[in-house]
Amino acid sequence: MDSLVFESDDLGMTEDFLSHAYARMRIGSTTPAAGTARVRRDATTSFSVDEIDLDFEMSYSVTPLGRICLCVVHEGTVQDHVFHGVRDSFVAGDTVLFAPHDLPYTGRICNARYNITMLDPGLLDQVAASTGARPDEPVRLTGHRPRSQAAGDRLRATIFYLRDQVLADPETAAEPLLVSAGGQLLAASVLAAFPNTAQTDPTGQDRGDAHPATLRRAVAYIDDHADQPITVADIAGAVHVTIRTLQYAFRRHLDTTPMAYLRRVRLAQAHHDLLAAAPHSGATVAGIAARWGFAHPGRFAALYRAEYATGPADALRG
Repeated sequence: MDSLVFESDDLGMTEDFLSHAYARMRIGSTTPAAGTARVRRDATTSFSVDEIDLDFEMSYSVTPLGRICLCVVHEGTVQDHVFHGVRDSFVAGDTVLFAPHDLPYTGRICNARYNITMLDPGLLDQVAASTGARPDEPVRLTGHRPRSQAAGDRLRATIFYLRDQVLADPETAAEPLLVSAGGQLLAASVLAAFPNTAQTDPTGQDRGDAHPATLRRAVAYIDDHADQPITVADIAGAVHVTIRTLQYAFRRHLDTTPMAYLRRVRLAQAHHDLLAAAPHSGATVAGIAARWGFAHPGRFAALYRAEYATGPADALRG
């Protein structure tokens, strides 16, 4: 994980920083004595979470970011925000698609404190595919506001969870499985929140290829690579079938999904590590859970208890 902090009351320095941190842009201010810009960024290879505070009015004109850009407004307003086909303004409490990855945009920040979260658009394809969506064309978001207030609230909660629980702890952020799971959680939340082009119907060829041998090869690959940040695309590629075929095979023969099966394997590995830990080794439930991709101790404990009818702390002590 990479982190950076920026603070300046010089408009030229702020423009230079923002151009390097986001994309080439021009900024301006109607106030002669521009206020202070403060930015904190925590970033992984697939997504970043920024907290930004501008105590002045700032106009912006930005070239395409190359990443999907989300905005959560904490205080103040964003006015006259424009990209192709969209003109809107945002207020405190709004969670929106600030810009698609391939479009320029303009607007004005008005004394605002807000969150900018960016993610690799390829994550949408991976996560959509993991539900059986067709991978023929990249998934696109077709609206800049969430489907509902509840959908926006859930996306905002995901962003804050990644900011406060995953990226805020250097030890947690250093676990590759947790970071990979965090990126997929973010992408899934985006797809759930915004209308998009993902399609999920399997073809006749997919159904024909989803035979038990496909499932056996996929299960073997997952068992051998559970300690790595693999995706559903990695599994499908390893067994030489489409993602839809893979998804259909797991649903037909095991009544589950590839990623749910992967989680079960990782839970079993965590169970093994808990039982195998020496009494004075310094091993902890949280550390073992994080090693196997479980960031939230409470959720890990619930999954563990449902599977093994005892708590992980009891297994570690036992």
